[in-house]
Amino acid sequence: MRSMTGFGRERAIIGGKEYLIEIRSVNSRYSEFNVKLPRLYTYLEEKLKTLLKNEISRGKTEVYLSVTDVEDKSTSVTVNLPVVRNYLDEMRKCGNIVGLLDDLKLSDVFRMTDAFTVVRTETDEEEIWQAVKTVAESALAKFTEMREKEGEKLRTDILDKLSNIEQMTEEIEEISPETSKAYRQKLYDKLKELLEGAQPDEQRVLTEAAVFAEKIAVDEETVRLHSHFKQFREMVNDREPVGRKLDFLVQELNREANTIGSKAQDLRITKLVIDIKSEIEKIREQIQNIE
Repeated sequence: MRSMTGFGRERAIIGGKEYLIEIRSVNSRYSEFNVKLPRLYTYLEEKLKTLLKNEISRGKTEVYLSVTDVEDKSTSVTVNLPVVRNYLDEMRKCGNIVGLLDDLKLSDVFRMTDAFTVVRTETDEEEIWQAVKTVAESALAKFTEMREKEGEKLRTDILDKLSNIEQMTEEIEEISPETSKAYRQKLYDKLKELLEGAQPDEQRVLTEAAVFAEKIAVDEETVRLHSHFKQFREMVNDREPVGRKLDFLVQELNREANTIGSKAQDLRITKLVIDIKSEIEKIREQIQNIE
């Protein structure tokens, strides 16, 4: 089980460039990816998304990449010697003609148009991608590790709350037959009072008690709850993303609890149902954090 929130960061120098990648995610009903890249490396966006989608199936994920040249190999400068010589020859001729001293210095060369040629080195996109992929995989591993640690905490908390619900369900199962028995005795006593001490019709009392028992019976609901408990425990131990499945199952738990509450004729059961619904709501809130 993994949490949808996580953070992973990695920095490395490869091939004269420093790569920094940060991956962070927060809760979301769907899978969203936002990749921030330097303008020169926008072609990496889809590659990064594909890499991340293999590990992230749900949540709002942001990825940040920065690339810095540590060894500047992106450009080269060459001197155009024929052009420089021509400039110097013509300047000296001009000086001789107008009678000026030859005070030319090296700094004058830098002001000569076309004296230098700047060539930008073509980058190998595949080589860049392999470097980015290496750093991204390392950041992703840290990101996943954090999500799994958070997921384990969520799993433990959810299972504790599920055990509480299960225990309260068992209490309801114990109380429910007592409610029917108490109603039968109450009905018997009431009829006896109305008949001024005469024996009530036993069959009638049993029939009325049976109708009442059927009306308040929660056997079907508690059986379904126990089935849901079992499914819940299987799901939280699954290695696949289970957030959406658990969300649906919590709705089913709540549905059964509501039905038991509507049938309750005993204050003890009513109180237990309220406590069960409170625990279910806490589980539902935790599940919003699960991938």
